[in-house]
Amino acid sequence: MNGFAYRRASIEIVRRLIALGSSTLNSYASPRNMLSKEADVMLTNFVIKSARPRPVAYKLFDQRGLHLYVAPTGRKSFRFRFRYGGREQLLTIGAVPEVSLEAARVRCDQVRAQLVRGEDPRVVELAQTGAARAFEDVARQWHAHMRRRWTDVHAGDVLRTLERDVFPAIGAMPIGAITVPVILNALRVIEDRGSLETARRVRQRISAVFGFAMAEDLVDQDPAAIVAKALTPPMPARHHPALLEIVDARALLAAAELIDVAPIVRLASRFLALTAVRLAAVRGARWDEIEDLDGPAPLWRVPATRMKLAAAKKLDAKNDHIVPLSRQAVQLLRVAVSIFPCRRPSDLIFPVGDGEKAIGEAAIGALYYRAGFGGRHVPHGWRATFATILNELCPGEHTAIDRALAHSPKDKVAAAYDRSEQLARRRRLFQAWADELDGAGAVGAAVAAVACPPGGAKVGKGDLPDTA
Repeated sequence: MNGFAYRRASIEIVRRLIALGSSTLNSYASPRNMLSKEADVMLTNFVIKSARPRPVAYKLFDQRGLHLYVAPTGRKSFRFRFRYGGREQLLTIGAVPEVSLEAARVRCDQVRAQLVRGEDPRVVELAQTGAARAFEDVARQWHAHMRRRWTDVHAGDVLRTLERDVFPAIGAMPIGAITVPVILNALRVIEDRGSLETARRVRQRISAVFGFAMAEDLVDQDPAAIVAKALTPPMPARHHPALLEIVDARALLAAAELIDVAPIVRLASRFLALTAVRLAAVRGARWDEIEDLDGPAPLWRVPATRMKLAAAKKLDAKNDHIVPLSRQAVQLLRVAVSIFPCRRPSDLIFPVGDGEKAIGEAAIGALYYRAGFGGRHVPHGWRATFATILNELCPGEHTAIDRALAHSPKDKVAAAYDRSEQLARRRRLFQAWADELDGAGAVGAAVAAVACPPGGAKVGKGDLPDTA
């Protein structure tokens, strides 16, 4: 407030105090005290209009609990503090200029009357205005606000957890009435069913909703923020079961061939093993992602949109994951197209039924269970199998193996290497891996020796042995 505005505000306050009586005027030492909370001086429209944002939010008090809240963003709103049930509570009346000072005072008088009758004014307001400030409504607004930053999978997961675990417990409650014990009780229900990690994630999401509500000036605190320390710590993360010996990996693939399941499921299982990608990539694989299938350098280009990446990275095609295809993978794809002929480039490679639906998420895992490898290996485990065996076979190719698994390189210098040379190295690795899975004997050993020379030395295509 500049000097001129301060003088105008002081004059206005003095005039109001004169109207109240000289005894009241004498109780204040200076105009500056008249602007303080202790003076309990009522707000004026001029003071409200003159209030400017500061680095930290602050309050200008009116009387009997009513005050103006000024956020760092410049947003101003009337709030009313009161006690109900032995606890101090806060009610946001409305923002300036949508709500005038006189309207805010009238609303405060109504709230005081409700308190005299023993009514919770927040509940009464919810009944009168609908669910505009119910937790579920605010949470859905937050979800819509964040939706563009998330992938479809993550957005669906967030909404499902809220609808399943949060809305039934606190969704209908006014967001300002939700306390720490209320949130803790809702999370304990999740813990009681053994879902400790889910409880942790749900608390984070509830806290994010309150953070959004604070920014929207609906509440002034986040009761979920301090609940974390009261939750049961989750168990240490367990790795996916995986076979780490090549003999066991071959045994699994051989056993799977003897199980009576749809042939396309067995093919998808072997293709997953040959490419070491995530299960979702194989389930969603389409023919238009395969390049140069009948040429000298066949590959599978998995679009960034289907990779496990941040939403922003999914929009950039340079983040597509390129998987060089071994001879075995190419032959497998030819068998797959004989089972489900490709009618359109966008057709799924491993479909079921009429060809429009991907194999089930649990189909390959169930195949391994029936083959006698339940608890020893899961579909995602092929990535660990691939990395473990190839790092032992090719100790100098750690970087290339990581890139083959679509891991982002930590070494920025390595990331700057010529992309075509990196692809050639990965092609040799995938062929060596396919030969190892086949148990190709001397041929596989020869390919591995060239693909993984001591120290990771570079070799050219002409150095590969003739394996025809």
